[in-house]
Amino acid sequence: DVGLTILKGAVLFGLDPTIVRVRRSPLTYGVGVLNKFVEGKHPQEKLLVKEGKKWCTDIFEKFVSVDQSVALGEVVQRSYCPARAGQRKIIINIYCCATDDVVYITDPGVRKCGTISLDLEELDESSSPKRNRREIQASMQFGDTEIKVTAVDVRTSKTVRASIDFLSN
Repeated sequence: DVGLTILKGAVLFGLDPTIVRVRRSPLTYGVGVLNKFVEGKHPQEKLLVKEGKKWCTDIFEKFVSVDQSVALGEVVQRSYCPARAGQRKIIINIYCCATDDVVYITDPGVRKCGTISLDLEELDESSSPKRNRREIQASMQFGDTEIKVTAVDVRTSKTVRASIDFLSN
């Protein structure tokens, strides 16, 4: 009986969470990002021009795909830079979808399943411009019953965390 097998697995996991070493991701998880706009690749309705630069909005950057095996505690990390110098806050929206072929956060079936917000401290203006380039590391830790999402300002080590329930999403 399938129901009994699921119940037994849940009981065993409750007694010893390390019994589940690998899970299959029930959904595709990622974040919404801005990338440089590429003529012919990105649709015109996604074009955003800011301070003379062309950006493509609403890009879904995958961290893990539906049915992908993820080990207990596995971490997927990506690095991002703020869209403009002097930016004081980064908001990272986390999205999920039941399919693997998602390209934009506006694609059918994509929904927001979490948000983290990181306040950025002002940098010393006397530094060289290259040094002022901010790096934000975003990571998702999989394998438990929830996904742990972290964003770190590499320059200041300021960190924010959030969790997404792996089972109810």
